[in-house]
Amino acid sequence: MRILAVLLLALSAQAAWAEGDALSWLQRIHLAAEKLSYSGTFVYRSGDQAETLRIVHVVGRNGVHERLETLDGQPREIVRSGDEVKCYLPGSMTVKVDKQTDHRVFPALLPANLQDLGEYYEVIKGGVERVAGYDCQSIVLQPKDKMRYGHKMWADTNTGMLLKSQTFNDRNEVVEQFAFTQIAIGGKIDHGQLKSRFLAKSRAWRVENSGAVATSLAASGWSIKPELPGFKKVTEMKRTQGGSSEVGHVVFSDGLAAVSVFIEPIVNKTSLPQPGPSRQGAINIYSRRIAEHLVTVVGETPAESVKRISDSVEYRKP
Repeated sequence: MRILAVLLLALSAQAAWAEGDALSWLQRIHLAAEKLSYSGTFVYRSGDQAETLRIVHVVGRNGVHERLETLDGQPREIVRSGDEVKCYLPGSMTVKVDKQTDHRVFPALLPANLQDLGEYYEVIKGGVERVAGYDCQSIVLQPKDKMRYGHKMWADTNTGMLLKSQTFNDRNEVVEQFAFTQIAIGGKIDHGQLKSRFLAKSRAWRVENSGAVATSLAASGWSIKPELPGFKKVTEMKRTQGGSSEVGHVVFSDGLAAVSVFIEPIVNKTSLPQPGPSRQGAINIYSRRIAEHLVTVVGETPAESVKRISDSVEYRKP
């Protein structure tokens, strides 16, 4: 019995060390995205749709500056300077101006506080594989419940830079993927590459400013209290959207996955989407009508998680 107890203790210690080592890799991935400048091309796949994008990301004394542009389909550019984000849409001759929220996107997917992830995901260190010409350490985040997707990440063994990420469902099917096909990490990047190529033309375009401001929706009678383990409110604001300046926007996250709740006054009842669930690739959507408002919940999570958050939205006249 004593030998069995010692063996169990040794196996437990080994498992804890392995998870700690895997978490240290996640920390490297987070730091690389925060500290390194890079430029490259990656492919985004969601369902049967694919899109190729070029990114230039510069970290300097004046903060983070970034330009992201599509290389196929309808032209589109997103330029970020600090927390200001401008989206250039030449097809509609529109510039949309918004503020950066806490929700992170590829390749900066991970939060600073990684310890909480271990509570809801089993973090497993995989093998070394090649991505875009780099040797990469793979890390798997296996969900401990059915309220979130699983993830697999590949990080450059030298710098920790995230070069590939997959999201998979409970049937182990890949529902979303980001993967660099070419990337240059570090070094000096010409700041001219950060300017939109539509900058001169866009001076005559329509500008739509989200006017996002922090707010408390509770003061207007709204409450959202989802019984969803690990998901916490990270952002609450009002913004301009679709011609309305009274759109509430709340973001919940477990540190990796994010779910947005939009609460919008119903202006045109004839053009409302059908209530209930819908899906776009890895994104699940659920819509409800409450108190002459359309509540739309959008999340990079399984349909059940999105529905639970939607069902928790309530209105009581203040």
